[in-house]
Amino acid sequence: MHEAQNPIIFSLFLIFTGAALFATLALYARQALPIAYIVLGIFIGPYGFGLIANASVIEEMAQIGIMFLLFLLGLDLSPQRLVQMLRKATMITLGTSLVFAVMGGGVAWLFGYTPGESLLVGAAMTFSSTIIGLKLLPTRTLHHQHTGEIIISILLLQDLLAIAVLLLLEGLGGRGSSLQGLGLLIVTLPLLLGLAWLASRYVLIPLIHRFDKIREYIFLIAIGWCLCISQVAALLGLSYAIGAFIGGVALATSPIALYIAESLRPLRDFFLVLFFFSLGAGFDLGMLDAVFVPTLLLGTLLMVAKPWLFRAFLQWAGERPRIAMEVGVRLGQVSEFALLIAVLAEQSQLIGREASYLVQATTLLTFIASTYYLVLTYPTPVAISDRLRRD
Repeated sequence: MHEAQNPIIFSLFLIFTGAALFATLALYARQALPIAYIVLGIFIGPYGFGLIANASVIEEMAQIGIMFLLFLLGLDLSPQRLVQMLRKATMITLGTSLVFAVMGGGVAWLFGYTPGESLLVGAAMTFSSTIIGLKLLPTRTLHHQHTGEIIISILLLQDLLAIAVLLLLEGLGGRGSSLQGLGLLIVTLPLLLGLAWLASRYVLIPLIHRFDKIREYIFLIAIGWCLCISQVAALLGLSYAIGAFIGGVALATSPIALYIAESLRPLRDFFLVLFFFSLGAGFDLGMLDAVFVPTLLLGTLLMVAKPWLFRAFLQWAGERPRIAMEVGVRLGQVSEFALLIAVLAEQSQLIGREASYLVQATTLLTFIASTYYLVLTYPTPVAISDRLRRD
């Protein structure tokens, strides 16, 4: 018996079949896979060919990917590692972030954006892409070489700063005035941290120790915990994503945290495909005329300045020039967190649509140009020459 076509299944068919095709093209072009998913969204979304005319359901599903991304980030932040990381990279990360923020805010201000919009544009420009930085780092370098240690330390600290910006946006975008939103944040965040710590210490971790041989149970309890603490955060007036991050931090001291992180990565990747697709689907190509010149100027300025500034700070910290420059090139793009900040700030009516598109377009430009230069210059798993291709 013929059944009417299910729109959600049809949308997922278009997204994941198209993602496989575009990912193949991206790999041949030596580009990072998130770029492929964003371009696919632009191509078949409402502002492209319109094969998916309404991406709102996909966008809601995509938020789960951000929840799992922040949950896994929290799982990586054990107190011992956090202290070690802060000791090594704090001055480098804070110093470079401040300069990048001034660059981004200055360019936005020169093109007539409001002081508040310029401030948020600058904040979005401070971070480098964790996904590109780690995905294009050879496995041996990532786990066994000093270069990988430096990059991981800086990226984790930048991610913490990004979390702080998201928390601030939560406060400023809360119901009522900005001060009311910040006041709610000051009260509810410590409350949620306390609840998460107590629940993980006296309920969750004992259960994990009791049944740690049953992998299916560990998988289910990790997902349940992530979604549960996210829902509690939403009830307290925070976002689901911030709740997921706190849930991950509460479990970071568990000896099984690494296994949980490995188990949830495929699920995270599934929803992150939807997230990057939804970003592309929501990108109005008609807005490019309004932001083309500031995007080109800001993107070029950052891609030129970031490698040299990281090199200067790292050499000041005692690193060799060759390592310092490689780290700078690998961190020479804007972060996927900038996309999240732009979308959230626009939804909270803290910036206008044009300022949000300036951040998004600049991020995409640096993604593409930085990745292409990186794979031409340094060893990566998708390098063009055999000499540079390393797993």
